Amino acid sequence: MPNLSNEISNSIKDAYQKQQVLNISAGKTKQFYGRNINAKSLSLTEHAGIIEYEPTELYITARSGTPLAEIEQMVADHNQILPCEPPRFGDNATLGGTIACGLAGPRRVSAGNVRDCVLGTEIINGKGETLRFGGKVMKNVAGYDVSRLMCGALGTLGAIMSISIRLLPKPEKEETIAITIDCTTAIDKLNQWAKTPMPISASFYDGSELYIRLSSSESAIKACKKSIGGELINNHGSFWNGVKEQTHAFFKTDKPLWRISVPSNTRLLNINGDSVMEWNGALRWYSTNEDQKTVRTEAIKAGGHATLFKGGVTDQIFHPLPKVSFDLHKKLKQVFDPANILNPGKMFTEL
Repeated sequence: MPNLSNEISNSIKDAYQKQQVLNISAGKTKQFYGRNINAKSLSLTEHAGIIEYEPTELYITARSGTPLAEIEQMVADHNQILPCEPPRFGDNATLGGTIACGLAGPRRVSAGNVRDCVLGTEIINGKGETLRFGGKVMKNVAGYDVSRLMCGALGTLGAIMSISIRLLPKPEKEETIAITIDCTTAIDKLNQWAKTPMPISASFYDGSELYIRLSSSESAIKACKKSIGGELINNHGSFWNGVKEQTHAFFKTDKPLWRISVPSNTRLLNINGDSVMEWNGALRWYSTNEDQKTVRTEAIKAGGHATLFKGGVTDQIFHPLPKVSFDLHKKLKQVFDPANILNPGKMFTEL
């Protein structure tokens, strides 16, 4: 597979000299995420290939355009998984897009977010300079953890060239149980179980049924099932894939879809519309026609924040940042992209 670092660097250097803005992209399966920008396209799709994979060291390094499916299959052949279970949202999903968007799947509740599995990155900044941060294994990661800044930055700080990520052994066994339960009880139970050693690797509540995935040894799962109760579901792999890839019936909506992060013990928000809950209650999805002020006010009241994930017409996709945080974002943007040519406005109009 080709290494196009020099060509990409030259393209960015040329854009920097001409003060020409660039729209960095790859597989475009998450193109809906963030604000629309009008700029010259710079595709990283062809910059692909697995550079290094060490199953015994539990890490893999690959170029940004490498298909996510290819990486998942390779590590699966060695009984390993990507910790955060990232969504693809399409067959063309790439590793670079996964890191740039920073979206984690159902396993985030037990294995951490996207940034938690990134060990090192190589990027090209807004001046066309190649920068390297972090390492390949955790013991070699020293200094400022700049690699994690690329997670969720949507390409505004640099074009990601390669990423080293840590892996996890595939669980010995996984099963999913469903419990018919009301929302308040579901939230209480999830928070109660989170304080125990129970091997809960994912949760999903649809308003009447609470789904719990257990990942561990057969004996540990058996003991946990006895404590939790509920009914075992069939085809649980397909169920969680539907949640991760948003092919579950809830996500098939024409209404705007909001992604709301709140403390896990938060009660049902006062927002009209349908909702589901993940991550032990810390992630709420709302399909609603409520205006953004209403949605964000409810999120703030709960101590959280809201992102317009899909649909709707608003210039403020992401939750407004406090002044201190926003000032830090501006300083980072100035350092990494002084001419403001990399995906400008993708997150906020001022960035």
